[in-house]
Amino acid sequence: MKESKDRTALYPILDETRVFTVSYLNAQIKALLESNYRYIWVRGEISNLRIPASGHYYFTLKDEESQLRTVLFRSHQRNLRFTPEDGLEVLCQGRISVYEPRGEYQLIVETMEPKGLGALQLAFEQLKKKLQAEGLFDPALKTPLPVCPQRIAIVTSATGAAIQDILKVLQRSPYPLQVSLLPVRVQGQGAAAEIAAALEAAGHLKERFAWDLLIVGRGGGSIEDLWPFNEEIVARSIVACPIPIISAVGHEIDLTISDLVADFRAPTPTAAAEWVIAQLDNFQREICKHLENLQQRISRKIETYRQVLDHYSKRLVDPRKRLDDLHLYVDDRLERLQLSFSRKFERLQISHKHLAEKLHIYNPKKAIRQNLLILEQRFNSLKLHQQNILDKHRFALQKSSLQLESLSPLGVLARGYSITYRLPDNQVLREAKEAQSGQRVRVQLFRGALEATVEKVEQDTSGHRQRGVQNGKEEK
Repeated sequence: MKESKDRTALYPILDETRVFTVSYLNAQIKALLESNYRYIWVRGEISNLRIPASGHYYFTLKDEESQLRTVLFRSHQRNLRFTPEDGLEVLCQGRISVYEPRGEYQLIVETMEPKGLGALQLAFEQLKKKLQAEGLFDPALKTPLPVCPQRIAIVTSATGAAIQDILKVLQRSPYPLQVSLLPVRVQGQGAAAEIAAALEAAGHLKERFAWDLLIVGRGGGSIEDLWPFNEEIVARSIVACPIPIISAVGHEIDLTISDLVADFRAPTPTAAAEWVIAQLDNFQREICKHLENLQQRISRKIETYRQVLDHYSKRLVDPRKRLDDLHLYVDDRLERLQLSFSRKFERLQISHKHLAEKLHIYNPKKAIRQNLLILEQRFNSLKLHQQNILDKHRFALQKSSLQLESLSPLGVLARGYSITYRLPDNQVLREAKEAQSGQRVRVQLFRGALEATVEKVEQDTSGHRQRGVQNGKEEK
C-alpha cells in the first residue's frame, strides 16, 4: 500500500486538458517568437549557402559555438548590393519564425549588410575580381586610341555638368571637331541599362557616323551616385563596343569598374576633353615636324641634283656636231639599204618566174581527173559485187527460215499436238510408265498450258502411249 502511494507522488494523474498537439504547440511557439523577436539584428558567418530554382537564398548563420537556419527570399534581394557567399561575415536584419511542418525555427532576413566593408564596396570588389579573372582588364584587349580624334560621341546626361565641361573645353579647340551626344541617365535605378544600351547603339552606328572616339562618364558624386558605372552590364558593353572608349567618371580619386575595362581612363570629364585637345596638338606638331623634315630633305635632294647637273653640263660637248655626223651616217646607210633591197627584189622576181614555169609543167589536175575516173569505175564495180553477195545471203536465209519452221516444235503444237511435263521437276514425259496415278502434270499446248492430275496409267502394247488426265486450270 505504501508503494502505491509513492508511485502516485512520482507520476501524477494525467490531466487531459493540458495535453497539446504538435501542430498547436508549434503554432504557439511561432506566435511567441514572431511577437517577441521582430526586426532584430543578427551577426554571423554564412555557410552552406544554396540557391534553388526559386531564386531564394538558404544558408546557415554561425559563430564559434552555435548556428541558425536563415532564408533570404527573392523579393528582398532587389536592394542587395553584393553577392552572398560562404565564409562572408554579415549583419542580417529580420524576424524569427517557425517552419511548422518540421518544427524548426529560422531567421527570415529582409536586410543584409557585410560586416566591415560596405555593401557597395564589397560588390565592387566581387565584380572586379570576377572580371579580372575573365581577363577583361588585360591591356592586350584594349583598343588603341585614335591619333587624331575628330568625330567624338559622348555618353552622359544631357543636363549634367559633365557635358558642359566637355563642350566648354572642346569649343576652345582651333581644330574642326564633330561631337555627338547620346543622352542617358547617369544615376538612379535603370541608369546602368540606359548606359549599356547607348554603348551598344553607338557600336551599331559607328559606320554611319564614323565616330573614332567615345567618351562615357559623369561628374563627381557619392559612391551611390557613381554606382551605374560599377554595374556588370555597363562593363561588358564597354568591352564589346568596337569604338575606342575613354572612361571619365567622377573625380580623380574615384575609381570605377568602367575605368578598369575602358581603353583609357581620364580622371574627370574635363580631363577627357583636354586629352582630345592635347592629342590634336600633338598630331599637329608631329605633322609640322614631319613637313619641315620633308622640306629640308627635298631641298637637300634638289641641291644635290643641281650640283650633278652642273658637273655634267660642263663635260657635255655641243650635241649639234654629233647630230650632223649622225645625219650623214643615216643617209649613207639608207642609200646602201635601198640598193641592196632593189637587187634582192630582182633576184626574187627571177626565181618566182622560174618556179611558176616548173609548177605549170607539173600541174596535178590531169592526174587527178584520171584517178577520179578510175575511182568511179571501181566504186560501181564494188556496189555490184556487194549486191550479189547480199542476194546470195538473202536466198540462204530464206531457205534456212523454211527449214527452221518445218522443224520448230511450235509448228507441231499448232497441228494439235502437246508436250506433257511431270511436276514439280518439269521432266518431259515420253512414256506412260514415267508417270504415276495421282501425280500432277503440266500439258503445254500451242497457246497456253494446262495443269492436270493423272488418274490412270495405261501401257500401249501396240507401241502407242496414252495418258489419262484430269483437266486443271489454264495458265496464261
